[in-house]
Amino acid sequence: MLHARVVGSGQAMLFLHGFPLNSRMWEPQIRVLRERARVIAPDFPGFGLSGPPLVEPSLDHYAREVISLLDQLHVERVVVVGLSMGGYVAFRLAEPLGARLVGLVLADTRATPDSADAAAARHELAAEVEAEGVEAAASEFLPKLLGATTLRTQPQLVDRVRAIMLENTVPGVAGALRALAARPDSTALLSQIRCPVACVAGEEDSITPPDIAHEMAARIRDAWTEVIPLAGHLSNLEGPDAFNDVLVTILDQKR
Repeated sequence: MLHARVVGSGQAMLFLHGFPLNSRMWEPQIRVLRERARVIAPDFPGFGLSGPPLVEPSLDHYAREVISLLDQLHVERVVVVGLSMGGYVAFRLAEPLGARLVGLVLADTRATPDSADAAAARHELAAEVEAEGVEAAASEFLPKLLGATTLRTQPQLVDRVRAIMLENTVPGVAGALRALAARPDSTALLSQIRCPVACVAGEEDSITPPDIAHEMAARIRDAWTEVIPLAGHLSNLEGPDAFNDVLVTILDQKR
């Protein structure tokens, strides 16, 4: 069973963390949203306080674990918020959740799969993590995840993000890298989503820039794009106030 932070009451909001972080990345959202929603923020297997993966992870495996958690918590209707890897898992949740999914935030993510070169690089990094530890992934990803403004003006956030990365386990991080490398193309799923969707991107996100969010929103029936100013790939941490405004909007089911 996944470990999860569960606080508040009311409409359930599920927060799915990015790679290679864990549910602690959502603390700026939990503090605000717990007053108006039931916040559920799990750690994927091998991340945070969840035990290591018992099988070779895949995005569908993560999705099944998340649905099991929602069932155990008796969640009938849920707003899903997924950032980066969390967004990839959110795509795998859309069909099995069906009418239970009443709102969706796709933040700093993409529907398309890795290129062959990108997938190969993930496999190489997974081997490095197994040989050298989680620090290998932290050193590789930290400069890419944060925007130029954050790297220049928020050294305390840089340190905080690194600390969260180092809380995770070697099996969890290496397994997730291989799961990301093997992820399917979810583009065809976009037109099937039937709930309100906010496609969010950090203004300075070099991994999934705003153009990708606009392209996804154009394929979804009830979707719009929000760009978080002066933020990179971790827009919820770099621009928490603007990001939280998006969450309140999607929670209220109106724009």
